[in-house]
Amino acid sequence: MRVAFMCGVATLGLGLTALPAAAQNVKMTFLGSHNGELCDRDRATLFVDPSGVRILYDAGHTLTGPDDPRLGDVHAVLLSHAHGDHIGDRKLKALDTGTCGEPETISAGANGMTAEVAAAKNAAIVAVVDLAVFLGKKVEAIRGKPVGPCPVSGGAVNVPVAAPCRSNSHLGGTIKLRAANAKEAVEITNVYASHANAVAPSLLSEQLRKTAEGEGVAVTLGPPIGFVVKFTNGLTVYLSGDTGLHTEMKNIVQDYHQVNMSIFNLGPNAIDPQAAAYAINELVRPQSVVVSHANEAVTEGGKLRPNTRTATFMKLVKRPAYLSISGRTMEFDGKGACVQGCQ
Repeated sequence: MRVAFMCGVATLGLGLTALPAAAQNVKMTFLGSHNGELCDRDRATLFVDPSGVRILYDAGHTLTGPDDPRLGDVHAVLLSHAHGDHIGDRKLKALDTGTCGEPETISAGANGMTAEVAAAKNAAIVAVVDLAVFLGKKVEAIRGKPVGPCPVSGGAVNVPVAAPCRSNSHLGGTIKLRAANAKEAVEITNVYASHANAVAPSLLSEQLRKTAEGEGVAVTLGPPIGFVVKFTNGLTVYLSGDTGLHTEMKNIVQDYHQVNMSIFNLGPNAIDPQAAAYAINELVRPQSVVVSHANEAVTEGGKLRPNTRTATFMKLVKRPAYLSISGRTMEFDGKGACVQGCQ
Protein backbone atom coordinates (compact mmCIF):
# COMPACT_ATOMS: atom_id res chain seq x y z
CA MET A 1 0.00 0.00 0.00
CA ARG A 2 1.39 3.40 -0.98
CA VAL A 3 1.63 5.95 1.85
CA ALA A 4 2.42 9.62 1.23
CA PHE A 5 2.76 12.42 3.76
CA MET A 6 1.35 15.89 3.28
CA CYS A 7 1.51 18.58 5.98
CA GLY A 8 2.07 15.93 8.67
CA VAL A 9 -0.99 13.87 7.63
CA ALA A 10 -0.58 10.41 6.11
CA THR A 11 -2.67 9.82 2.97
CA LEU A 12 -3.18 6.20 1.97
CA GLY A 13 -3.16 4.96 -1.60
CA LEU A 14 -6.80 3.88 -1.24
CA GLY A 15 -7.89 7.50 -1.04
CA LEU A 16 -8.24 7.44 2.75
CA THR A 17 -6.62 9.94 5.08
CA ALA A 18 -5.08 8.76 8.36
CA LEU A 19 -5.16 10.99 11.38
CA PRO A 20 -1.78 12.23 12.63
CA ALA A 21 -0.36 10.19 15.52
CA ALA A 22 -1.04 12.96 18.07
CA ALA A 23 -4.76 12.76 17.27
CA GLN A 24 -4.76 9.21 18.58
CA ASN A 25 -3.37 10.13 22.01
CA VAL A 26 -5.34 10.55 25.23
CA LYS A 27 -4.76 13.96 26.76
CA MET A 28 -4.63 14.42 30.55
CA THR A 29 -4.64 17.87 32.11
CA PHE A 30 -4.11 18.32 35.85
CA LEU A 31 -6.19 20.99 37.58
CA GLY A 32 -4.38 21.83 40.80
CA SER A 33 -4.21 24.83 43.11
CA HIS A 34 -0.94 26.38 41.91
CA ASN A 35 0.03 26.45 38.26
CA GLY A 36 3.29 24.64 37.54
CA GLU A 37 3.32 22.78 40.88
CA LEU A 38 2.01 19.58 42.47
CA CYS A 39 0.47 20.68 45.74
CA ASP A 40 -1.22 19.31 48.84
CA ARG A 41 -4.84 19.36 47.61
CA ASP A 42 -4.28 18.43 43.96
CA ARG A 43 -6.40 15.59 42.56
CA ALA A 44 -8.64 16.80 39.74
CA THR A 45 -7.77 15.44 36.30
CA LEU A 46 -9.40 16.16 32.96
CA PHE A 47 -9.17 13.45 30.28
CA VAL A 48 -9.84 13.98 26.59
CA ASP A 49 -10.28 10.84 24.49
CA PRO A 50 -9.32 10.93 20.78
CA SER A 51 -13.03 10.58 19.98
CA GLY A 52 -13.76 13.81 21.89
CA VAL A 53 -15.20 12.37 25.13
CA ARG A 54 -14.18 14.66 28.01
CA ILE A 55 -14.05 13.25 31.56
CA LEU A 56 -13.37 14.95 34.91
CA TYR A 57 -12.02 12.64 37.62
CA ASP A 58 -12.39 13.51 41.36
CA ALA A 59 -13.07 17.26 41.29
CA GLY A 60 -11.75 17.74 44.84
CA HIS A 61 -10.81 21.13 46.31
CA THR A 62 -8.87 22.71 43.44
CA LEU A 63 -11.54 24.04 41.12
CA THR A 64 -12.60 27.67 41.45
CA GLY A 65 -16.18 26.65 40.68
CA PRO A 66 -18.21 24.95 37.95
CA ASP A 67 -17.24 27.87 35.69
CA ASP A 68 -13.51 27.28 36.19
CA PRO A 69 -12.12 28.24 32.76
CA ARG A 70 -9.78 25.24 32.77
CA LEU A 71 -12.69 22.82 32.47
CA GLY A 72 -14.28 23.55 29.12
CA ASP A 73 -16.89 20.98 28.15
CA VAL A 74 -17.29 18.04 30.55
CA HIS A 75 -19.29 15.03 29.38
CA ALA A 76 -18.89 12.93 32.53
CA VAL A 77 -17.73 13.40 36.10
CA LEU A 78 -16.14 10.43 37.87
CA LEU A 79 -16.13 10.22 41.66
CA SER A 80 -14.23 7.50 43.50
CA HIS A 81 -15.72 8.16 46.95
CA ALA A 82 -17.51 10.78 49.04
CA HIS A 83 -14.73 12.14 51.26
CA GLY A 84 -14.70 15.92 51.16
CA ASP A 85 -11.37 16.23 49.35
CA HIS A 86 -12.80 14.18 46.47
CA ILE A 87 -16.48 15.09 46.27
CA GLY A 88 -15.47 18.73 46.70
CA ASP A 89 -16.94 20.13 49.89
CA ARG A 90 -14.56 23.08 49.38
CA LYS A 91 -13.21 24.98 46.39
CA LEU A 92 -10.33 27.33 45.65
CA LYS A 93 -10.80 30.96 46.60
CA ALA A 94 -8.72 31.67 43.51
CA LEU A 95 -5.85 30.05 41.65
CA ASP A 96 -2.40 30.43 43.21
CA THR A 97 -3.71 31.66 46.59
CA GLY A 98 -2.30 30.45 49.87
CA THR A 99 0.72 28.19 49.69
CA CYS A 100 1.37 24.94 47.87
CA GLY A 101 1.27 23.17 51.23
CA GLU A 102 -1.90 24.96 52.32
CA PRO A 103 -3.96 26.40 49.44
CA GLU A 104 -6.67 28.89 50.36
CA THR A 105 -10.09 27.30 50.00
CA ILE A 106 -13.67 28.29 50.81
CA SER A 107 -16.89 26.34 51.25
CA ALA A 108 -18.33 24.87 48.06
CA GLY A 109 -21.84 25.11 49.49
CA ALA A 110 -24.47 22.54 50.31
CA ASN A 111 -24.18 20.61 47.03
CA GLY A 112 -20.42 20.28 46.55
CA MET A 113 -18.24 20.69 43.48
CA THR A 114 -18.97 17.34 41.82
CA ALA A 115 -22.69 18.05 41.67
CA GLU A 116 -22.14 21.71 40.74
CA VAL A 117 -19.98 20.70 37.77
CA ALA A 118 -22.40 17.97 36.66
CA ALA A 119 -25.29 20.44 36.81
CA ALA A 120 -23.47 23.26 35.03
CA LYS A 121 -21.91 21.06 32.34
CA ASN A 122 -24.92 18.83 31.70
CA ALA A 123 -22.77 15.82 32.47
CA ALA A 124 -23.19 12.16 33.28
CA ILE A 125 -22.33 11.24 36.88
CA VAL A 126 -20.18 8.09 37.09
CA ALA A 127 -19.83 6.58 40.57
CA VAL A 128 -20.97 3.50 42.47
CA VAL A 129 -24.77 3.56 42.25
CA ASP A 130 -25.46 4.53 45.90
CA LEU A 131 -23.22 7.58 45.61
CA ALA A 132 -24.49 8.40 42.12
CA VAL A 133 -28.07 8.56 43.45
CA PHE A 134 -26.93 10.93 46.24
CA LEU A 135 -25.19 13.17 43.70
CA GLY A 136 -28.26 13.06 41.50
CA LYS A 137 -30.29 14.51 44.36
CA LYS A 138 -27.75 17.31 44.70
CA VAL A 139 -28.03 18.10 40.99
CA GLU A 140 -31.81 18.03 41.33
CA ALA A 141 -31.53 20.61 44.12
CA ILE A 142 -29.56 22.85 41.77
CA ARG A 143 -31.61 22.42 38.59
CA GLY A 144 -35.04 21.58 39.99
CA LYS A 145 -35.44 18.43 37.89
CA PRO A 146 -34.99 14.75 38.86
CA VAL A 147 -31.82 12.99 37.69
CA GLY A 148 -32.33 9.45 36.48
CA PRO A 149 -30.08 6.72 35.07
CA CYS A 150 -28.23 7.61 31.89
CA PRO A 151 -30.02 6.44 28.73
CA VAL A 152 -28.23 3.65 26.87
CA SER A 153 -28.43 3.29 23.11
CA GLY A 154 -26.54 0.63 21.20
CA GLY A 155 -24.79 -0.45 24.39
CA ALA A 156 -23.45 2.99 25.32
CA VAL A 157 -24.45 6.39 26.66
CA ASN A 158 -24.20 8.93 23.88
CA VAL A 159 -22.49 12.14 25.01
CA PRO A 160 -23.10 14.95 25.43
CA VAL A 161 -26.27 13.85 27.21
CA ALA A 162 -29.46 15.88 26.89
CA ALA A 163 -29.66 16.40 30.66
CA PRO A 164 -27.55 15.39 33.68
CA CYS A 165 -27.88 11.68 34.39
CA ARG A 166 -26.22 9.08 36.60
CA SER A 167 -24.60 5.70 36.15
CA ASN A 168 -26.47 2.72 37.50
CA SER A 169 -23.45 0.45 38.03
CA HIS A 170 -22.33 -1.30 41.21
CA LEU A 171 -18.83 -2.42 42.17
CA GLY A 172 -17.52 -4.27 39.12
CA GLY A 173 -20.09 -2.66 36.82
CA THR A 174 -19.30 -0.82 33.60
CA ILE A 175 -20.64 2.19 31.74
CA LYS A 176 -19.68 3.14 28.17
CA LEU A 177 -19.57 6.70 26.85
CA ARG A 178 -19.68 7.30 23.10
CA ALA A 179 -19.11 10.65 21.39
CA ALA A 180 -21.27 11.74 18.49
CA ASN A 181 -20.33 9.96 15.24
CA ALA A 182 -17.71 7.81 17.02
CA LYS A 183 -17.60 4.09 16.29
CA GLU A 184 -16.05 3.16 19.63
CA ALA A 185 -16.91 4.14 23.20
CA VAL A 186 -14.84 4.89 26.28
CA GLU A 187 -15.42 2.07 28.78
CA ILE A 188 -15.38 2.82 32.53
CA THR A 189 -15.44 0.00 35.08
CA ASN A 190 -15.77 0.38 38.87
CA VAL A 191 -13.05 -1.59 40.65
CA TYR A 192 -12.34 -2.32 44.29
CA ALA A 193 -10.58 0.13 46.62
CA SER A 194 -9.53 -0.55 50.21
CA HIS A 195 -10.70 2.62 51.91
CA ALA A 196 -13.84 4.25 53.38
CA ASN A 197 -16.74 6.17 51.81
CA ALA A 198 -18.16 8.52 54.42
CA VAL A 199 -20.00 11.54 53.03
CA ALA A 200 -18.56 14.95 53.82
CA PRO A 201 -20.75 16.19 56.74
CA SER A 202 -21.32 19.63 55.18
CA LEU A 203 -23.20 17.96 52.30
CA LEU A 204 -25.75 16.28 54.60
CA SER A 205 -29.01 17.84 55.71
CA GLU A 206 -28.81 19.58 59.06
CA GLN A 207 -31.01 16.96 60.71
CA LEU A 208 -29.02 14.02 59.38
CA ARG A 209 -25.72 15.69 60.20
CA LYS A 210 -26.75 16.33 63.82
CA THR A 211 -28.01 12.78 64.21
CA ALA A 212 -24.80 11.29 62.82
CA GLU A 213 -22.58 13.53 64.92
CA GLY A 214 -24.63 12.79 68.04
CA GLU A 215 -24.26 9.06 67.52
CA GLY A 216 -20.62 9.27 66.51
CA VAL A 217 -21.33 7.54 63.20
CA ALA A 218 -20.69 8.35 59.54
CA VAL A 219 -23.08 8.19 56.60
CA THR A 220 -21.67 5.94 53.89
CA LEU A 221 -22.98 5.41 50.37
CA GLY A 222 -21.81 2.06 49.10
CA PRO A 223 -18.18 0.99 48.75
CA PRO A 224 -15.29 3.24 47.76
CA ILE A 225 -13.95 2.44 44.32
CA GLY A 226 -11.24 3.05 41.77
CA PHE A 227 -11.78 2.92 38.02
CA VAL A 228 -10.38 1.18 34.98
CA VAL A 229 -10.90 3.42 31.95
CA LYS A 230 -10.40 1.93 28.50
CA PHE A 231 -9.96 4.72 25.96
CA THR A 232 -10.61 4.33 22.25
CA ASN A 233 -6.91 4.36 21.31
CA GLY A 234 -6.22 1.28 23.46
CA LEU A 235 -4.89 3.14 26.51
CA THR A 236 -6.22 1.36 29.61
CA VAL A 237 -5.81 3.42 32.77
CA TYR A 238 -6.14 2.38 36.40
CA LEU A 239 -7.40 5.26 38.53
CA SER A 240 -6.65 3.97 41.99
CA GLY A 241 -8.80 6.30 44.07
CA ASP A 242 -7.74 6.29 47.69
CA THR A 243 -6.69 2.75 48.54
CA GLY A 244 -4.31 0.55 50.45
CA LEU A 245 -2.78 -2.58 48.99
CA HIS A 246 -5.22 -5.29 47.89
CA THR A 247 -5.00 -8.43 45.79
CA GLU A 248 -7.44 -7.19 43.12
CA MET A 249 -4.72 -4.83 41.93
CA LYS A 250 -3.20 -7.93 40.34
CA ASN A 251 -6.16 -10.27 39.84
CA ILE A 252 -8.63 -7.78 38.37
CA VAL A 253 -6.75 -4.62 37.42
CA GLN A 254 -3.73 -6.25 35.76
CA ASP A 255 -4.61 -9.86 34.96
CA TYR A 256 -8.15 -9.22 33.72
CA HIS A 257 -8.16 -5.60 32.50
CA GLN A 258 -4.48 -5.59 31.50
CA VAL A 259 -4.02 -1.91 32.28
CA ASN A 260 -1.02 -0.20 30.75
CA MET A 261 -1.02 3.11 32.63
CA SER A 262 -2.05 4.31 36.11
CA ILE A 263 -2.82 7.48 37.99
CA PHE A 264 -2.00 6.44 41.52
CA ASN A 265 -3.01 8.21 44.76
CA LEU A 266 -0.31 8.58 47.42
CA GLY A 267 -2.41 9.85 50.33
CA PRO A 268 -0.65 8.83 53.59
CA ASN A 269 -3.87 7.77 55.32
CA ALA A 270 -4.26 5.01 52.73
CA ILE A 271 -0.78 3.93 51.64
CA ASP A 272 2.90 4.61 52.24
CA PRO A 273 5.51 5.09 49.48
CA GLN A 274 6.95 1.61 49.87
CA ALA A 275 3.56 -0.07 49.55
CA ALA A 276 2.61 2.17 46.62
CA ALA A 277 5.84 1.29 44.80
CA TYR A 278 5.16 -2.42 45.43
CA ALA A 279 1.67 -2.00 44.00
CA ILE A 280 3.03 -0.45 40.80
CA ASN A 281 6.11 -2.68 40.43
CA GLU A 282 4.59 -6.04 41.31
CA LEU A 283 0.78 -5.91 41.16
CA VAL A 284 -0.54 -3.33 38.67
CA ARG A 285 2.59 -3.36 36.47
CA PRO A 286 1.61 -0.53 34.11
CA GLN A 287 3.92 0.82 31.43
CA SER A 288 3.88 4.20 33.20
CA VAL A 289 2.44 5.88 36.27
CA VAL A 290 1.42 9.41 37.22
CA VAL A 291 1.52 10.44 40.89
CA SER A 292 -1.55 12.22 42.28
CA HIS A 293 -3.21 12.98 45.63
CA ALA A 294 0.06 13.20 47.55
CA ASN A 295 -1.28 15.32 50.44
CA GLU A 296 1.96 17.28 50.58
CA ALA A 297 3.68 20.09 48.72
CA VAL A 298 5.48 17.82 46.26
CA THR A 299 7.27 20.45 44.18
CA GLU A 300 8.88 23.84 44.57
CA GLY A 301 9.51 25.87 41.44
CA GLY A 302 8.14 22.90 39.51
CA LYS A 303 10.89 20.61 40.80
CA LEU A 304 10.47 17.59 43.06
CA ARG A 305 11.27 18.40 46.68
CA PRO A 306 13.76 15.76 47.88
CA ASN A 307 12.51 15.13 51.42
CA THR A 308 8.95 14.14 50.50
CA ARG A 309 7.04 10.87 50.50
CA THR A 310 6.58 11.36 46.77
CA ALA A 311 10.35 11.54 46.25
CA THR A 312 10.70 8.24 48.12
CA PHE A 313 8.10 6.63 45.84
CA MET A 314 9.80 8.00 42.71
CA LYS A 315 13.09 6.40 43.77
CA LEU A 316 11.47 3.01 44.39
CA VAL A 317 9.21 2.71 41.37
CA LYS A 318 10.67 0.79 38.42
CA ARG A 319 8.52 2.24 35.66
CA PRO A 320 8.48 5.68 34.03
CA ALA A 321 6.85 7.89 36.67
CA TYR A 322 5.56 11.43 36.28
CA LEU A 323 4.15 14.15 38.50
CA SER A 324 0.64 15.53 37.92
CA ILE A 325 1.83 19.13 37.64
CA SER A 326 -1.06 21.61 37.62
CA GLY A 327 -1.66 23.17 34.22
CA ARG A 328 0.38 20.52 32.41
CA THR A 329 -1.19 18.46 29.65
CA MET A 330 0.36 15.06 29.06
CA GLU A 331 -0.45 12.79 26.12
CA PHE A 332 -0.37 8.99 26.23
CA ASP A 333 -0.47 6.59 23.33
CA GLY A 334 -2.43 3.35 23.27
CA LYS A 335 0.44 1.38 24.78
CA GLY A 336 0.70 3.50 27.92
CA ALA A 337 3.72 5.57 26.92
CA CYS A 338 3.86 9.31 27.55
CA VAL A 339 4.61 10.98 24.21
CA GLN A 340 3.97 14.65 24.94
CA GLY A 341 4.31 16.89 28.01
CA CYS A 342 6.48 14.30 29.73
CA GLN A 343 8.90 16.54 31.65
